[in-house]
Amino acid sequence: MKFFIDYSSTVIEPFWSFDQYLDFILLIFYSTGLAFQIPIVQLILGLTKIISAKQMLSVWKYVILGSTIVGAVLTPSTDPITQIALSSAIVILYFLGANILLLYEK
Repeated sequence: MKFFIDYSSTVIEPFWSFDQYLDFILLIFYSTGLAFQIPIVQLILGLTKIISAKQMLSVWKYVILGSTIVGAVLTPSTDPITQIALSSAIVILYFLGANILLLYEK
C-alpha cells in the first residue's frame, strides 16, 4: 500500500478509507486465490475426459492472451509490473496443470 500511495502522491492527494482498503485487499486475495485453482480445474476436466492435456496445450496462445486480459482487469493499479506478475502466474499455473495432466495420461 505504501508503494501505491507514494507512487501517486505527486499527482493526487491520497485519501484511503477502511472500505477502500478492504476492497483492495479482498480483490487481491480473491484474484490470487482463483488463479491458484486453475490446475485443480484442469485436473478435474482431464480426469473426467472432458478435455485432454494435448488440447489444453494446443491453445497456449489464447491462454497467454486471456491471462493478459485477466491480469489487466483484476489488478487495481495501472502499472505493468503488477499486471505481468498476475498474468505470468496464471500462465505458469496453466502450463503446470496441463503438464501434470499429460504425465497422468501417460
